[in-house]
Amino acid sequence: MAPDVVLLHGFTHTAASWETVVSALGRRYRALALDLRGHGEAAGRVPVTLQAALDDLAGSAPRRFTLVGYSMGGRLALHAALAFHEQRLVLIGASPGIADAAERAARRAADEALADEIETLGIEEFADRWAQTPVLAGQPPDVAAAVHADRLRNQPAGLARALRGLGTGALPSLWDHLSELDMPVAIVVGERDEKFRAIAREMAVGLRSAEVIVVPGAGHAVHLEAPSRVAQAIRP
Repeated sequence: MAPDVVLLHGFTHTAASWETVVSALGRRYRALALDLRGHGEAAGRVPVTLQAALDDLAGSAPRRFTLVGYSMGGRLALHAALAFHEQRLVLIGASPGIADAAERAARRAADEALADEIETLGIEEFADRWAQTPVLAGQPPDVAAAVHADRLRNQPAGLARALRGLGTGALPSLWDHLSELDMPVAIVVGERDEKFRAIAREMAVGLRSAEVIVVPGAGHAVHLEAPSRVAQAIRP
């Protein structure tokens, strides 16, 4: 039987963002890409909370699977791994959250303000602005075009709810819980993504079984810039 893989996208993306990775995996794997609440086909699903997202995953995923998450999806994958304790984990450009309570509160306030602003914008305008986020800089033109098209599958109201309910400031830090994960964890980061390369190294120290994979030339969204390399990391 083909191994099962479940894929969780990042903020402003949809399940469609995994198409090139699914293609690179080939027919030897059964891949399930989910639209997270607030995004794509799940834009109108409420409430947008951590527990609701975990319930969606539990209700859709097979009994045993490899869980793959990018950015926001990677953060959710860490929470899911602690809840389910069954899967192998592949994290791409992901973080366990913000450890300092004051810093996390400040981030939550900033996310709330951004969510308020998103609700006043059209999806085209917000997609253009979000593409200028420093951590996303330097994407090849074909990747940037595909990402823009994917963002247009979203709605401002849904993205605002996702930011309020699943943003970095909204979710608790998992830095002190990394040692509880007993499954193998592959942490994939792009060579150009200096911030998350540092986070990956720090995470690896706290995990029981971790491998850090730095993909040459890639930025934050490694699965979009180097899908075959991500597919290789997914294979056990």
